[in-house]
Amino acid sequence: MLTNAAVKAARPRVAAYKLADQGGLHLYVAPTALKSWRLRFRIDGREQLLTVGSWPEISLDAARARCAQAREQLGRGEDPRQARGEIDAKVLAFEYVSRRWHAHMLPRWTAVHAADVLASLERDVFPAIGAMPIGAITTPVVLNALRSVEERGRLETARRVRQRISAVFTFAIAEGIADHDPAAIVARALTPPAPARHQPALLDVAGARELLAAADRVDASASIKLASRFLALTAVRLAAVRGARWSEIEDLDGSAPVWRVPASRMKLKVAKKADEKNDHVVPLAPAAVELLRAARAIMHSGDANMHWEDANLHDPLIFPGRDGGRPIGEAAIGALYDRAGFAGRHVPHGWRATFSTVMNERGDFDGDLIERALAHAAKDKVKAAYDRSEHQVRLRRLFDAWAAHLSN
Repeated sequence: MLTNAAVKAARPRVAAYKLADQGGLHLYVAPTALKSWRLRFRIDGREQLLTVGSWPEISLDAARARCAQAREQLGRGEDPRQARGEIDAKVLAFEYVSRRWHAHMLPRWTAVHAADVLASLERDVFPAIGAMPIGAITTPVVLNALRSVEERGRLETARRVRQRISAVFTFAIAEGIADHDPAAIVARALTPPAPARHQPALLDVAGARELLAAADRVDASASIKLASRFLALTAVRLAAVRGARWSEIEDLDGSAPVWRVPASRMKLKVAKKADEKNDHVVPLAPAAVELLRAARAIMHSGDANMHWEDANLHDPLIFPGRDGGRPIGEAAIGALYDRAGFAGRHVPHGWRATFSTVMNERGDFDGDLIERALAHAAKDKVKAAYDRSEHQVRLRRLFDAWAAHLSN
């Protein structure tokens, strides 16, 4: 028989294993550390398996009590698998398992990606199938949920959401709480997204200024508008701006302000993400500094458009979403540009092309410096190794000139 101490001490191994209790009850320990109670029994001579619940939500005594109840049901000729209580249904609901999967994956993801994944599940999946027991979800049920996403015109979103649903089921199979993945073959039934095209971008200064002015006139939150302009001024990738935190800003009120984007948040190979030498340092032009000061003032004034949760105050996001604890939405700046009248003409990622085209055409800065400003590898690696201090000076001149172009 098991003891509470033995249950608590059970550690995950490379392969799943079982610890027997009594009367067919055993503790199933998955490689991911999830512990679940299971009861083996027979109906019509065939061995069956009932998942009673997960530990520690279901204690050893509670699991034994439920098994005793299941055996009483068997004595009356009932199948205990079809008579689970409300607590069991909640424990095994798709939303519960999804959040377990999300928590398991957190160490492998950036904060921005983790927030995006959870937001997509909460918006597009949980309302449709979140409350359903995971074992009751079929392929048509998954397809129906994804059709709702497609009907909004979000074909690529539907594709990503299907992958996430499938990942939840793969996790559940490994944990022993599901036996198949109903989302696996749904991909063939989804509407294929349009062929990939180059992302539209404005390639002249006049158009860039016009866009920024038009975006400022749109009725949108201060956080989204500030993030849009900061994205333009720094020419980084959208994910970097969305996940930007105040701890990454150095010397804001000093003589050499910079934004140090951690390597862990950059588009790099996994091995390079752990090395601080691969941080991307962006010199902040006076216009960027003033923008950050404005964002800081809004934060401290408690603007109605920006909500700050206690959990986020230790290292706040510079451009928070509505709840303060998450970044602005992945599509927020793109939607701002569409509403400003630039749909099909410019997307958030397009600022990198605008920056590169304008500054290369100006001719005052060498192409290698512009590439390094975009966090691209330098072509002349020997030169790059010997001029790091001068590199920062030249980068500051480059971003100052770019900011002046946008503001004049």
